[in-house]
Order: sequence, then structure tokens, then C-alpha cells
Amino acid sequence: MKTVLVTGGSSGIGEQLVRELVEIGYRVYFTYYTGKERAEKIARETGAIPKYLNLLDRDSIDALANEVKNVDILVNNAGRAEINLFTLVSENDYDDMMGVNLKGAFLLTQKIVPNMISKKWGRIVNVSSMWGITGGSCEVHYSASKAGMIGFTKALAKELGLSGITVNCVAPGLIETPMSDILDDETKHSFVSEELVIPRIGNPHDVTHAIKYFISEDASYVTGQVLAVDGGYTV
Repeated sequence: MKTVLVTGGSSGIGEQLVRELVEIGYRVYFTYYTGKERAEKIARETGAIPKYLNLLDRDSIDALANEVKNVDILVNNAGRAEINLFTLVSENDYDDMMGVNLKGAFLLTQKIVPNMISKKWGRIVNVSSMWGITGGSCEVHYSASKAGMIGFTKALAKELGLSGITVNCVAPGLIETPMSDILDDETKHSFVSEELVIPRIGNPHDVTHAIKYFISEDASYVTGQVLAVDGGYTV
């Protein structure tokens, strides 16, 4: 039985992924930051194992890596978003965004990878965003962090291929999750009707299907790739 670690697994895409991976027979650990009660509920319902993680705290990252051993598959899903004018983004805003969305994933992956190398097998899937591909107005620090995740994916794939490890990335578009609640209904409707080839908001299933492909044996010859699950926005 393969062991999976999903960060940010207590809501949205992460929660849906945890539930689906348990159903198909994986041993699943997932992390939460503020949603402890929700995480415990998911654990009761699925049998997945919740772990606290603060991606801005190196000690928290190290503690998680020491608790969860022999990870075969890592999904770096945890992230944060914020809409703000570029001129109003503070240095702390920037540091927190990069810390959660990029640096934290970098440090956690660095702790998990040696075990994969020793086994000559592993799967890493990073969750970026369509804004990491195109850039988003009033989301400069968010877009930069997600673009960094794409570069991280491509470079790490080249480094780990000889060790039997694939590294890929999904770039979701507008998905119906708590994170998308920062947009009002009028903005969502306008975006869907004017910008998307497939005129609907995505759902977590749309993204989890892509992630499950990347971690499957069907994708054993696929690495360094970015799959946009965005209704055609980046087409």
C-alpha cells in the first residue's frame, strides 16, 4: 500500500483528494493549519490521518517529516490567496505568500525526497494556479508564488528523474472552493461568461482527477509537466 501525504487536506481540493485516495486504497496522511475540527471530522469519516502543519514554521515542517515516514507520494496542495493592489502589498504580505505557497513546499519536499530516492520510486504533484501561467491583476504576489511552483516542478523533475521519481504540476482555474470565496458572485459570473472556453466554474473533482493521473502508473513516463485545469482560460 502506497503512502500519500497531502498538504492542505482539510478543505477544498485537498479534502476531496483525501477522500478519493482513501476510497481507492491509499494510506493517506493530510495536513491542516486552522481547520482542526474539520480535519478530525474528515479523519473519522475516511480513516485518513490528520497532521498539524504551519508552512511558515521550519520546526513544524521538520516535525511533520519526522512523524510521517516512508512517504511514496507527496501532493503540495496547501496554499493561500489574496487580492490586493500591487502598491498596497506589504513586505509581510509578500513573505507570507511566498512562505506558504512556495518556500514551505520547497522545504517539506526537501525533507520527504531522500526516502523516495532510497526506494528509487516516488511521485510529487505540486498545485499551482492558472495565474502562475498568465499572471493575475491585483494578485501579483500570489501569481509570483504560483509561477515559482511551476519552475520548482520543472527543475526538480530534471534532477530526480534518474531516481525513479516524477514531478508534475496542476494549475487549477476558478474552482468552487473556500479559496474562491474571495471573489463575489458578480465577478465569478463575469469571468466565467467572458473568459472561459468551458463556461462554468470548476469543481474539486476536476482537479483531483488530474492529480490522480499524475500519481498513477499510467503517468510513469510523464514528468516536468504542467496541466491547466481551468476551463480553457490559458488556451
